[in-house]
Amino acid sequence: MGELEGKVSLITGSSSGIGAECARALAAAGARVVVNSSSSIAAGEAVASELPGGAFYIQGDISDPSQCRNLVGSVVERCGRLDVLVNNAGWTTRVPHTDLEALTDEILLKTFEVNVHGTWWMSKAAMPALTESEGCIVNITSIAGLRPVGSSVAYGMAKAALNMLTIDLAKHFGPVRVNAVAPGLVATPWTSDWDDSHAAIAALVPAKRSATPEDCARAVMACVTNTYMTGAIVKVDGGTTLVL
Repeated sequence: MGELEGKVSLITGSSSGIGAECARALAAAGARVVVNSSSSIAAGEAVASELPGGAFYIQGDISDPSQCRNLVGSVVERCGRLDVLVNNAGWTTRVPHTDLEALTDEILLKTFEVNVHGTWWMSKAAMPALTESEGCIVNITSIAGLRPVGSSVAYGMAKAALNMLTIDLAKHFGPVRVNAVAPGLVATPWTSDWDDSHAAIAALVPAKRSATPEDCARAVMACVTNTYMTGAIVKVDGGTTLVL
């Protein structure tokens, strides 16, 4: 019997990358896993189909508050409970930090709608069920919320907001535990063509490589399984913040 046997976990943006690895790790620990994505339906269904324990897929766009409510409601209706919410879904695009004109209003708004508003709406919708189960939230943030690095100024602003949201929810909504995992650069399908960035990180940081989705999933599992851990921002950056 796994450590999370009988628990129900929902991971947003889990059709690939960090989210998919979190789904695999949670399922391996015995949880029933709900996979989600906004548009990559076939990929999400494929991830769910490979998992044990009655895993299934639900499509939903977290940048829409009504879809967030429906997503959480569907999980609770089908499973009877919700114990773990991993707010992984996010969006970014590369914009030079020094180019103010290139950071358009559209990019700024979309970055916040998905990364900040979506995480807030999901957390708000899930809080009643998580309170009942004394469950937990894990937000996937970034060291861009701690240092002026990352794909854009907007991305750093959004991730800093998520770090503060994590701490605020942890303080005021116990016994629900709320933590964040803040990766450095991660080798995912999203960053597969960021060769210059991966090379720069490998040359600079003590770990001599970018993070993997598995690295991040292990940190998420620590946040889920350590029941005396809340309000923490866990860096998974190979020492990036030591040198930047």
